[in-house]
Amino acid sequence: MNISIIKNELIEQRNSKDKGNIYHFTQVIFAYNSNKIEGSKLSEEATKEIFEMDSYTTKNDDEIETKNHFKLFDYMIDNIDEELTKEMIIKMNVLLKNDTSDSLDPKYNVGGFKTTPNIIGLVNVIDTSSPEDVEKDLNNLLDWYKSLKIITLEDIIEFHVRFETIHPFSDGNGRVGRMIMFKECLKNNIMPFIILDYHKDFYMRGLKEYKKDPLFLIDTIKTEQDIFEKVCEDLLEFDL
Repeated sequence: MNISIIKNELIEQRNSKDKGNIYHFTQVIFAYNSNKIEGSKLSEEATKEIFEMDSYTTKNDDEIETKNHFKLFDYMIDNIDEELTKEMIIKMNVLLKNDTSDSLDPKYNVGGFKTTPNIIGLVNVIDTSSPEDVEKDLNNLLDWYKSLKIITLEDIIEFHVRFETIHPFSDGNGRVGRMIMFKECLKNNIMPFIILDYHKDFYMRGLKEYKKDPLFLIDTIKTEQDIFEKVCEDLLEFDL
């Protein structure tokens, strides 16, 4: 499938509230799954209702972060073809965490990098960069990425693994990291994808075992690409 079609549909539908198109589907499914991977209790139907009604029920952190994810996605669309920078990554995290209880707690340092150590997972833990090394490690990662002449899917996955291993923020790393992958796929004419919560175990295993066996994560993501492509094809056919 021509990736530019998906890209153009998302851009053109950016300001539309029409249902049943690629933008509507992607906003709801992306927010629901990416937040659920991180522990959100909201259902897909509740996520859809927040998107369509542009309102909250109780305005708890799950609902706030869902609405913020919609804003994050729009920011990604508005900057699809822009170079990925440290400032852009920080902005993504701010958009995701704005108005949450974390944003009111100085220890989370929303708008900046983590100030206390963190890890990935509770079993088979992945160690991450220490707070004092975050900016240096992130700069090195971005310098490596900018040096690439042609960006491939494997490069984007490699960036994601290294970004998650840095884990620069106190919270929101996974969701920002997955949004970066979506952006960079669209920018580089690669089929984008959404990591489904249904495949969370495969995704987490892929991250943890990447150094030993990168193909596990790569194959998981290629499966997600196939799923997203099929949905886009169906929605485009329905829209004709």
